[in-house]
Amino acid sequence: MVNKGDFIWQEDREPHFQRRKEILRDVPEVKQLFGIDPWLKYKVLLVSFLQLAVSFFVPDNFLGFVLVLFLVGATLVHILVLAIHELSHNLAFHSEAKNNVLALITNFPLVFPFAMAFKAYHLEHHWKQGDNKKDTDLPTRLEAKLFRGFVGKFVWMFFQILFYALRPLMIYPRKPDKWEVFNIVSQVVFVSLYIYFFGWLGVIYMALSVVLATGLHPLAGHFVSEHYVTKPGQETYSYYGPLNKLVFNVGYHNEHHDFPNIPGSKLPELRKIADKHYSDLHSYQSWTKVIIDFLTKKEVGLNSRVKRVN
Repeated sequence: MVNKGDFIWQEDREPHFQRRKEILRDVPEVKQLFGIDPWLKYKVLLVSFLQLAVSFFVPDNFLGFVLVLFLVGATLVHILVLAIHELSHNLAFHSEAKNNVLALITNFPLVFPFAMAFKAYHLEHHWKQGDNKKDTDLPTRLEAKLFRGFVGKFVWMFFQILFYALRPLMIYPRKPDKWEVFNIVSQVVFVSLYIYFFGWLGVIYMALSVVLATGLHPLAGHFVSEHYVTKPGQETYSYYGPLNKLVFNVGYHNEHHDFPNIPGSKLPELRKIADKHYSDLHSYQSWTKVIIDFLTKKEVGLNSRVKRVN
């Protein structure tokens, strides 16, 4: 490790490359888990239509609106965000185009067009993990300096979606491909038609659901748990608690990074058959506790991330 006074700088390759080789050598039957989840498309469409249905009937009084927003809307949105994560790895269909089309549909109740840009940047996060420029999952040095202490980290986490959306445009801008253009156009058409036929309340509900879902909602603990270093020497962390059942087992994050071509529904099986490769790694059982520790512990901050020396 190289100490540059801010982030955790490292010279060796990300850990998943080597562990993937070791698992394939020791447990070759893991290859049987590669492929798609044939039920994924139905789950994704069900949750998408459910969020849309709720938007039609959201209460127009403040208390009812807030309760439905946090308990229902934010939860459904987080499931949809992680559904798009699964689709970014082409885990619903063998055809990439079909996965992309489903991602566009799934994006409708999320209001903001992000599915296709997320796919491009997220795949870079996998193959260039820790790269100071290409891994846009990493906070910038400016973020780490500005958002320190309990209050700073609280503000950063509450508005986390803004940093995830704007950071790539600032540090690694890309020319949009045709799918990203389709994503933007389809969202503009969808939101415009929704407002024309059903009014603004449902759109406000869906938009605020996105903000809450990616902020201080319990499910948002996975954003912190995945790569913020809490045990020196370990870069990626898994969560094995019950909330995995809602979000396609995204908590199995070491397993996912080792084998991104295995659908979330099969990651517990990977964990089981390759147990000796994962049992000694630090993991979590509560995303809520992860959020609380992140906010309150002075030794954990936005600079508690591994960056790689170029």
